[in-house]
Amino acid sequence: MPPSFSLYWSAMKQRWSLRHVGLLIALALLYTAAGKLGLRLGIVNPSASPVWAPTGIAIAAFVVIGVRIWPAIFAGALVYNLTTAGSLLTSLGIATGNTLEGVIGAALVLRWANGAHAFERGRDVIRFTVLAGLIATTISPTIGVTTLALGGYAPWSEFGPIWFTWWLGDTAGALLVAPPLILWSVEARVSWPRARVVEAAALLTTLVVLCVLAFGPLGGPSLGFLCIPVLIWAALRFGPREASTAVTLLSAVAVAQTVGVALQGLGPEAANAQLLLLQTFMAVTSVTILVLAAVVAERSRGEERLRELATTDPLTGLVNYRGMLAVLESEINRSLRTERSFALLFFDLDNLKGINDRRGHLVGNRALCRLADSIRETCRAIDTLARFGGDEFVVILPETGEAEALGVAQRARARLAAESERPALTTSVGVAVFPRDGDTAEQLLGTADRALYGMKKARA
Repeated sequence: MPPSFSLYWSAMKQRWSLRHVGLLIALALLYTAAGKLGLRLGIVNPSASPVWAPTGIAIAAFVVIGVRIWPAIFAGALVYNLTTAGSLLTSLGIATGNTLEGVIGAALVLRWANGAHAFERGRDVIRFTVLAGLIATTISPTIGVTTLALGGYAPWSEFGPIWFTWWLGDTAGALLVAPPLILWSVEARVSWPRARVVEAAALLTTLVVLCVLAFGPLGGPSLGFLCIPVLIWAALRFGPREASTAVTLLSAVAVAQTVGVALQGLGPEAANAQLLLLQTFMAVTSVTILVLAAVVAERSRGEERLRELATTDPLTGLVNYRGMLAVLESEINRSLRTERSFALLFFDLDNLKGINDRRGHLVGNRALCRLADSIRETCRAIDTLARFGGDEFVVILPETGEAEALGVAQRARARLAAESERPALTTSVGVAVFPRDGDTAEQLLGTADRALYGMKKARA
């Protein structure tokens, strides 16, 4: 059983605390308020709404917090049903269906769609859509409509239309409300530069204006496609979190506009059909934009990883030869501007071949990492430690003279000598100072290399 799935169920055993009780109360109030708001649009039946945000709230809460918050969802569902229509028994049945839907939907997402990180990859977005948005959302309407029919609050002949309205409302809630809640819970920090803030404000303004035009008195659902380019803008420029938020905001404004227009000019059945069409459009749009945002973000992470691999040594995690040359050239240019010197240390691990031959390459690799750690512990934040290649390491020390550089080398060698791990390691060091020993990367590296092998020769 995957760890996330096991932790999800073991959370039921956690002891309640005052903070947990407060969380339950707040969640129950939020769920009740969202339910009451949604049931105001219960046109085909007082308990079936084409707009149902509580499903998204429940799934997000179960995914992020865990199954231990089920009493809040159950209590919230029970309260809004008792104060709307039906009896205690029907309210209990509907509340049970709402709770099971959230629990099972979240469990499926945690098991097969990467849990709270379901929107980082396109394939996980599709899995979330199928598992939480299409499959789990059949539970609440099935239990709920059956309960209403058995209690005499809905005719069996209307089971299909009521079930479909209920299911589509739950699906829309799962696909429009749950994603932004989950994404913001994973990363709530916003650290945008001023240009990005201006861009976000422009995007938001454009989206609201287009939404009012498309879904207002002079528009219609077919004009909703005017908003698609703005949502693509959000997906490409900002990422899944902001894109899902934009879709949810668009849906809220569109529902408000459509309800006002539909209820004034159309009958109840036509108004319900209009809302169903709108929510279907918004759910499909949400999935499309989320997949696009996830694919773009995934590609960006892949490109960043490739850039990292291009300049990072995989064994030690240090800057590699290519990255070191770039830093060295940059430091030379900076020193030419400031007319300040810097030092370069060249370390070589003694007898690495003998270690590999006698103890194996795993021990040899460990020896390289030990040397890297010893040098790293003596470096400042502004220094650059790089693996030059093989058993050689380079340290670039900005604004440092020869004496200070040799002090760094001595401390690194002392740390290495003080280790209790075996085999015992020693290292040879060469130093070069800019511009005394050269004014190019090649000259500096050559001088340090000659000094290093001069030390080796003197110790032989």
